[in-house]
Parts: sequence; C-alpha cells; structure tokens
Amino acid sequence: MFSGSIVALVTPMTVDGAVDFDALKALVQWHIEQGTQGICAVGTTGESATLETDEHIAVVKTVCDLAQGRLKVIAGNGGSATHKVVALTKALDALPIDGFLTATPAYNKPTQQGLIAHFKAVAAATDKPIVLYNVPGRTAVDMKPQTVAVLSELPNIVAIKEATGDLARLADLQAQVAPGFALLSGDDATCRAFMLAGGHGIISVTANVAPKAMRQMCDKALAGDGQGALAIDSLVQGLHRSLFVEANPTPAKWALKRLGLLATDTLRLPLVPLTEAGQASVEADLKNAGLI
Repeated sequence: MFSGSIVALVTPMTVDGAVDFDALKALVQWHIEQGTQGICAVGTTGESATLETDEHIAVVKTVCDLAQGRLKVIAGNGGSATHKVVALTKALDALPIDGFLTATPAYNKPTQQGLIAHFKAVAAATDKPIVLYNVPGRTAVDMKPQTVAVLSELPNIVAIKEATGDLARLADLQAQVAPGFALLSGDDATCRAFMLAGGHGIISVTANVAPKAMRQMCDKALAGDGQGALAIDSLVQGLHRSLFVEANPTPAKWALKRLGLLATDTLRLPLVPLTEAGQASVEADLKNAGLI
C-alpha cells in the first residue's frame, strides 16, 4: 500500500508564525509534478509538536484537497498521551487520507507491553491503515522487532517507518512481521541500502528539496538496480547529512527558501533559524546536488 518516495513534508509558515496555506498548496502541487509518491503531513518534519489541533487538521485537509488521489496522503497523529492520540485520530479520520503515521510516545518511555497497548488503542479508533513509527533518537523508546511483529498481526497496522538507520534491524523485521507488512526507511542516509535489502520505500526529509532525485533513486533501488540507485543517491548523499546538521526541519526550511520554494524559513520556538555554519553546509550540498 505504501512504497517508494514519500516526503515528510514541512509546514510552511509566514513571518509571524502562522501556517502559510498558500505556500503549502504550492509545495503539494510541486511534489505532484516532481513525481513524489506520497506526502506525510504534520509529522516531525511538519512541526507537529508546535501546531494546535485545529491547525494540524487544517494542514492535512489542505494536502488532501490538492492531492485528489494523485499521491498518497499520510497524516501524522503521534503523541505521548494515548487518549489524545485516539481523539486526534478520530478527528482526522473524517478526512480522505490514505493512512496515519503514528510515532511511539515520547518522553514517558513506555515498556514494550505499553507500546502494544497504545497502538492497539489507536488502531481501534480507525479503520484506516496505520504506519508505525520507530524513532528512538527523538522519543527515547525503541520499539523492538518482536513488538512490531505482534502489532503487524492487527489488520489495519500495515507498515513501519524504521528510523534507527540500523540495517540489521531490517533483517530482524523481515524475519518476524506478518506477510505483506511494509518496511519503510526513516533514515535518508541509509535508505538506498535499506531498499536494496528488501525494504519498500522511504519517508524522506531529503525529498523536501530533491523530490525528483529521491523518486528516481527509489525506482532504481526497488527494481534491484544497485548501480543506478547509487549513481543518483551519490548526488544527494551530502543533503542526507546536512539536512540534519541542526534540528529537523530547520535546515530543510532554509533550503526551500534558498531554492525559492518558500518565502520564509520561519519556525516555531523552541526551534530557531539555521546558523551561518549550517547555512554554509546546506548551500554546499545543494550545489553538489545540482539544485542551485
């Protein structure tokens, strides 16, 4: 159901910090034209932590209105309190989304049994497909392959975004999850190897600024063309690193402004603008990728 190049989309903002819906519409249209296969709206890269619930829903609705079935739309619905995640899931469920991206709860560090209970509660709140999201670098909890295997048996838990960057983890998941369960990379730097080893795609930060290259690289990797995938990935490998030189989505928003795709790189506190050193790093890698 979910495969290929899926962008973890930024949420554009005006200089005063309001969501810029006109800029959002333009980005969605650009991704459609560039061949992006899916948009993940209001995840980590979309600054979900600092959006109000009404803004969150409005962003997802705007993406759906533009997508019109031309690409998949996945709505972020993660949070640390299960009852709040369930409530948000029910609110978003009314929109014509293709699924949810549900991160493990952050900060409160649930056990593996707690994770199972959390995701079962969320899955019971919707009939739509759910993509699990394991990102221990942000949440301080690592969802183990055995836990993913249990959850993969639920009919509407259909995939995982695995962001550890550990290719051995991929092998463990492949051996344990239910048939047909999709394995998506959440780490741009290792996604080529992830797909060549049997993964199904990437939910990508780099695709914000290099969507065509990411789509082409995914196509090559998923077809088993390792050399072709390498040739494309080598052009954006620097971006895989520099877009994380400071807290995501800080570098990505600056890069989009540098490319003329956003009027501002405004973020909401506690995120602050990209430093001069960070700008120099991203600038160099945009040039290396042939984007400027």
